[in-house]
Amino acid sequence: MSRRPWVVLPDQLSIRVFVDAGILGLLAERLHGELAAVFVVPRSDAAAWNGRLGGLPVLHCEDLTAPTGAAGERVLRRTDAWLDRRIGYHPLAIRLNHRHGFHVDRMQPGHPNWMLDSSRVGPLPRWTFLEGAMGRWHASPRRHVPRQLLQALQRECSALVVSNVQPQGVVPFLAGARRLGLPVVAYVASWDHTVGKGVISPHCDRYLVQNRIMEDDLRRFHGIEPERVTVTGWPQTDVFHRRRERGEYEALLRRFGLDPGRPLVLVMGNTPTNAPYEGRFVERLLGWWEESGRDRLQLLFRPHPRDKEWRERFGAAAGKDGAFVQEPSYTDLDDLAALLQHGDVVVCNAGTILLDALVNDRPAVCVLYDEGAPPDESWAAKNVVGKHYRELAESGAFHRAESFEEVVAGIERALAAPGELAAARRRVVADVVGEVDGRAAERVADAIVETLATRQALPR
Repeated sequence: MSRRPWVVLPDQLSIRVFVDAGILGLLAERLHGELAAVFVVPRSDAAAWNGRLGGLPVLHCEDLTAPTGAAGERVLRRTDAWLDRRIGYHPLAIRLNHRHGFHVDRMQPGHPNWMLDSSRVGPLPRWTFLEGAMGRWHASPRRHVPRQLLQALQRECSALVVSNVQPQGVVPFLAGARRLGLPVVAYVASWDHTVGKGVISPHCDRYLVQNRIMEDDLRRFHGIEPERVTVTGWPQTDVFHRRRERGEYEALLRRFGLDPGRPLVLVMGNTPTNAPYEGRFVERLLGWWEESGRDRLQLLFRPHPRDKEWRERFGAAAGKDGAFVQEPSYTDLDDLAALLQHGDVVVCNAGTILLDALVNDRPAVCVLYDEGAPPDESWAAKNVVGKHYRELAESGAFHRAESFEEVVAGIERALAAPGELAAARRRVVADVVGEVDGRAAERVADAIVETLATRQALPR
């Protein structure tokens, strides 16, 4: 079997970018189909993408990392997992946050988001030399790599392209590639991942980021020289760059049972982990709409793709004439683009969806309070305290709402004067996203192919 580059796909959001923005297709074209896709997500989650890969060979991590049954490997696997819990992935992520002040207001013991669970800091003191040693172990080529994975890398893989370099599931791939001397191209999956989403291995050949801010973050916080970083822009904006005709939007609304002739408020959800009181906000917004807004506007609720509780949290809107709840999906980016290009106002609590709205020049209301929460709890406001979110929050590009009354005022203002903050939206998009020209995916593919060619990792 000939060796070929593997594109490692560890999470749904970066899979969506690589598939829907066309990166995977461009790579397959440039490499003449000599490429394989490796799903780290469960096989059941990967199924939605299988028909959209252009016939590329597909591998599944659960097969590559399955235990062999050998006693020695079982011991090594358990030892590695034991060490990782104490000095590896999560301890390093928590210590990175403490060291640089990332999300310190959000972290607490037992936080449901493990990246913010301060109890996972590990037993060792927070001394610089110890944390340096922890980092070296975490990225070490000598730590355990499942035997089947290592054999497959040696036999079938000429290079790794990782669609998100930070998830825990890619660690064995990075360790195996480093042990075998395989080239690695690391895509940093989102604009805020450099500042609070865990450590980034400094041992990859090339890093691809969206903007100069992320390039500087890699240098300051992860020890990665700018010479190994390529700024490409944000490939998801390629999808938004193509203008959707009004008729496409109208057909979508009719499919949802909504009237294309009436203003539409897009209510975009966050995860239950980040916004546990979102269901109460949905109920109150519906109450206001039924009393004061039903005759003037419609509501479209779009739960976060990772919201497994969406039926309960958004259930109050089910069956309402003039309101609709979309089923969460990672595979409907074209629908999202049509909604953001023609909808009238976006209501959300932080998240990348706020940046999506600004890229599409949509008036937005950012909800910064928790409806129905006890006085001592603050989830929504803390979701925008991260380093990059602070820059976004200070941009003046959207309406801030620290109470329900301000949510209503923001919606009314956005409907009455949609162009009011347009200049600020353009400024923050230029600063945070970079150039939006529809060619970011091409720049990503070009950088990957160039790196592989330099390291002589292209199929021969």
